[in-house]
Formats: sequence, C-alpha cells, structure tokens
Amino acid sequence: MKKMLWVILMMSTGTSFTSPLFPLYQEHYRLSSLQITVLFAVYAVALLPTLFIVGSRGSSWGLKRVLRISILLSILASILFMASHQAWLVYAARMLVGIAYGSFTGTAVAFLLKQTPKEKSGKAILLSGMAVSVGFGLGPALAGLIIEYLHLMPLRAPFWVLTVLLLSAWAGLETLRDEDYQAHKERQQAASVPISLRVSADIKPHFLSFSALPVFTLFTLNGIVLSLIPSFVKNVIHTSNLAVSGLLILLLMGGGTMMQMLPWFKHPVVRLRIGITLLAFGAWLVVLSGTLESISLMWAGVLVQALGSGWTFQISLRLAGELPHVSERSRVITTYYFSGYIGFIVPIVGVGLLSFLFNLYMSLIVLNVLATLIVLYMLGYSVKFARYYAERNEKQAQVEGFPAKVSSQVLRP
Repeated sequence: MKKMLWVILMMSTGTSFTSPLFPLYQEHYRLSSLQITVLFAVYAVALLPTLFIVGSRGSSWGLKRVLRISILLSILASILFMASHQAWLVYAARMLVGIAYGSFTGTAVAFLLKQTPKEKSGKAILLSGMAVSVGFGLGPALAGLIIEYLHLMPLRAPFWVLTVLLLSAWAGLETLRDEDYQAHKERQQAASVPISLRVSADIKPHFLSFSALPVFTLFTLNGIVLSLIPSFVKNVIHTSNLAVSGLLILLLMGGGTMMQMLPWFKHPVVRLRIGITLLAFGAWLVVLSGTLESISLMWAGVLVQALGSGWTFQISLRLAGELPHVSERSRVITTYYFSGYIGFIVPIVGVGLLSFLFNLYMSLIVLNVLATLIVLYMLGYSVKFARYYAERNEKQAQVEGFPAKVSSQVLRP
C-alpha cells in the first residue's frame, strides 16, 4: 500500500507543478491574459474526456497497464516542458499532463484497493485522499522554491526535479504485483465495454448529492481562490517572490491533510457537514480579504478553506468508494473525479461569462453566492442521507454477521 501511495503522491505533485511558472511563461512568450487563461484551461479540457473514456474501460485494459502509461505520459510532458522553445509546446505539454492525470485518477484508487486487504480498504481510501491533497500543494510549493532560490534556468530546472520524482513513481509501480493481469487477458476476448460513467440507480441520488456535489463545490471554490492568489500576491502583498504564491497554494491544497488526521467527529456525515461549512466560510474570508486588502485575512481564509477542503475531500471520496459494488468502484470513483474537475472549470468559464455583466471581483462574489446555495442544499440533504447511511450499514452488519451466527450454532455441542 505504501508504494502505491507514493505513486499517487508523485503524480499529484506533477499535476499542479507548473502553477508558479505561469507568470514566467506569460513574460517569456509575451502571452496575453486570455492566453494564460487558456493555458490554465487546456489541462482540464484534455483531462475530462480522458477521465470519461478510461473510467469506463480502464478495468478491461488492465489497471496497472493504464497506470504505467499515465506515468510515462507525465514524464514525456515534463521533458516537453524542458525542451519547449515556443508557446505551443507549453500548451501541448499541459494537455499531455491532463491526459496523463485523467487516465490515472480513478484507476489509481481502484488499483490501490486491489493491493490492500479488505479490512484496510477504508484506511487506504483515506490515505489516498491525503496523498492527492498533499501532492496538489507540494507541486507548486516545490516549483516556486526552485525558481526563486536556485537561480538556474527557471523554465528548465524545476522539471529536472519533477522528472526524477516521476521516475521514482514508475519504479515504485513496477515493484507491485499485477493481480489483475490474468483477468485482463481473459477480458481481452470479451465484448467492448460501452463508454459510460453511469452510476447504479440504487446509489445514484445519494452519490450525486453527497459525494459528487461536495467535490464539485470543493474544486469550484478552490479554483476561485487559485485564480485570486497571483493577483493578490502582486497587488496586496506587493511581492514578486514566486515562492509566496507556491506556499499559499501549498496551504490551500495540502493544509486539509491536517484536518483529515484529527480524530474529532468521526461520523462521516457530521464530518462532511462541518467540512463543507468551513469550505464556504473560508472562501468568503478570502474574497473579503481582497476588499479589505488584508494579508492576515487572506492567510486565515486560505487556512479555514483548506481545513474544510480536508474533511470534504476525505469523506466524499470515502463515500465514492463505499457506496458502489466492488465491480463498479473504479467507474464511480472516476465519475467522482469527473465531477470535481467540472467544478474546476467553473471559475474559468463562469468568470469569463460574468465579466460581460460585472467586473472581475463582482463575478467572483456571484460564484461564491451560487456555491453557498449549493452548500445549503447539501446540508439539508444530509438529514436524508444520514438515515440512508445508517440503514445501509445496519443491513451490511446483519449480512456479515449471519454466517458467524450459523457457524456458532453448527459448532455448538
């Protein structure tokens, strides 16, 4: 399990690695604000269809095989970033990163669970979520520190480090047993699986409202804050230090890991309620800090939002792994991440559309209001979900306990 968690951590680190480099790319290639926005968006544009296709057919292709290809694509993207001398190569590398992580995302959790004893599956899902959160934050922080303090080929040197990290992920993957290999060979003779991310009807309303919708909101609100950080650092903190932006992103994306380790409020429904509430509250603090031009309020808002992100991501991902049947788990987890990345695109598209009516800051406020309404809906739905979850767990306990009772009766003299 540890080796697969390392693979997840390294791939997640590579996904967000380029964020602090965007100002350098804008200056070096003389890109407009629109072109930088497109550079930010092409990652998700490439990721979503890949998630859709691989999520449906990844199991039939062989999980380890898909993961291997994903890592190799990430390494190729890193080399392309290093070799780029024209802007279109940077765009191509960003799209390649999207394809790589799109094929990796749902498959990685499914493969991790195959490497984990059934009784530790809950812990595995928890740790995988923590690895993703830390990786998303570690990438920008590491790149920002290298650029700011290494003073050596800022558009090349960070990717030397990233390539080494990705190679370690590849090496770690190859040491894991591929128990899925024989089943994969047999499935090659079977009919093609239709491309679909459908969720079975018995869990669909609960999954959509209390797993997919929370991660959609999480990625939306975090996307809004990520879009604010560069301009805030420049205009409010008044620094060109790229390490500051990287550390803020580390706090936002990785800070939630601290929350996940806290033992308070162990019931998943209660945890998710608190998580989405903190998520919305932190987002409003960040927006307010822009109005007041308050550095301390910015850091406080990012911290609160990070803590809310931790529990929201932890529990919503756990439910995505718990609710479906084992045979459907890979597809449902992929659907979960698909929902999240749709939320990540919302700030880009939403701000673009709203900017025709409002200025940038008012557009962000409108998006925050809409996200807050979604949070209120989820808090209301949590009452219904709590009843469903309790009944479901009770039925499972009865089913799992039945054979034990029968055995004890048979063995009784």
